Amino acid sequence: MSGLPHSPLALVTGGGRGIGRAIAASLVSAGATVTVLGRNAATLAEAVDSGAAHFAAVADVSDEASLKAAIAEASVRQPIDILIANAGSAESAPFAKSDAALFARMMDVNFMGVVHAIRAVLPGMKDRPYGRIVAVASTAGLKGYAYVSAYSAAKHAVIGLVRSLALEMAGSNVTVNAVCPGFTDTDLVAGSIENIMNKTGRSREQAIAELAKHNPQGRLITPQEVADAVLWLCGEGAGAITGQAIAVAGGEV
Repeated sequence: MSGLPHSPLALVTGGGRGIGRAIAASLVSAGATVTVLGRNAATLAEAVDSGAAHFAAVADVSDEASLKAAIAEASVRQPIDILIANAGSAESAPFAKSDAALFARMMDVNFMGVVHAIRAVLPGMKDRPYGRIVAVASTAGLKGYAYVSAYSAAKHAVIGLVRSLALEMAGSNVTVNAVCPGFTDTDLVAGSIENIMNKTGRSREQAIAELAKHNPQGRLITPQEVADAVLWLCGEGAGAITGQAIAVAGGEV
């Protein structure tokens, strides 16, 4: 497998924990200079201190002006070659109780956060010899799940964006892809487990099994498995891979 070009600069949104942190650490190990971006300064600083990233930037991806300023600051050090649009948030509710505000929150973070990040990096990326954009979507962007209609709609939108933008960028050296993890062993899924426990009275083990049953392998995905797929897409050998939504889900979809 062909690796990364010499010392690219990567920006990982939502890079302080979970999947984003695993991706950042994998990119560091592969020779990239990595900036992690997110809302929690302490979490980001800990990622840098641990060696999972080189720099940190504090911004909310749903705030276009804040995100643009943070990315501009990172770009001063070196043009951004790799964007991992990973930041996301999940809320669950029956559709009848999913009001316009809930839909707006899910779209603002999970979809518009990706749009804002790409708009900030693409002008400087598209004319250089190498560029990679990877959005971390979800199997919820490839299929439906009950009680997460707003989240699923936002992730479907991300995949539509990826497929369309990949065609626009096909004449350049920029590839645009998505990875779609199934239920992954992260803090985000831990919240879903707590929700199942509180609403159903099930034990933690039973709640985990409820999520793991979606995966034919009968388990949760690990953040590192998602990071490995992202790292491959960022490599020079994946130059012909664009417009794809790659499921990391044990055969679920």
